[in-house]
Amino acid sequence: MSSYETLTLEVADYVATVTLNRPPVNAMNLAMRQEIVRAFDELHDREDVRAVVLTAQGKAFCAGADLKERPNIAGEPGAYPRHNRLTRAVFDSVMECGKPVIAAVNGLGIGAGCVLALCADIILVAEDSYLAMTEVDVGLAGGVRHVLRHLGQSDARLMIYTARRFSGPDLLRMGAASLCLPRDALLAEAQKIGREIAGKVPLAVQAAKKSFQVTEYMPLHEGYRFEQSQTVALASTEDTQEAWKAFAEKRKPVFKGR
Repeated sequence: MSSYETLTLEVADYVATVTLNRPPVNAMNLAMRQEIVRAFDELHDREDVRAVVLTAQGKAFCAGADLKERPNIAGEPGAYPRHNRLTRAVFDSVMECGKPVIAAVNGLGIGAGCVLALCADIILVAEDSYLAMTEVDVGLAGGVRHVLRHLGQSDARLMIYTARRFSGPDLLRMGAASLCLPRDALLAEAQKIGREIAGKVPLAVQAAKKSFQVTEYMPLHEGYRFEQSQTVALASTEDTQEAWKAFAEKRKPVFKGR
């Protein structure tokens, strides 16, 4: 098991729980960026993990980029390209993880913290949580494309242009979150969903996530053709055969991930 300084990683019942843990507000510094990438790359390959819950310790989910680092990189040639590349890698590592990721947004998610939540496959929010893109308040810009994946055109612009806080109930109403729950019920529900996913045919779930990734910007016809190719590939796998047999025999299937 890998050790981390800015987060914790625990696995139970095929569900990994990644908890950001950099008090007081889980601001994203260089070390946290590197560790998020390392953790999700690890989870991508682990056979004992079939779903991932992403949450945070304390009352904040992630307050965004640690602005204390900005003065240190602004005058260093090459520093911003490196910073931007690693920032993209953080978000890519969550989106490209082969296992579905469930964000349990337990508190504020600002800037990069908001985008991090939006990179998850399924988003649950606490009733007293909120997401905000405050870049315009500090003379920066970013996150537009990620916000547009989840919010409608008008709401996305409202979030970006005004830096307003969108509360848990707001996010549920706008369709950006699947559930809005009391904070003390959030993690348990996210892990419950993770266990439900873990009980399905692992390769089929991974194929479904790949279909979401690949077909997001494809035309309907080409996207569905890709999905059909995934189904054809799955049909001959051991787990799919086991699922069919278990259904016919009215018993619980036993999946091996192959």
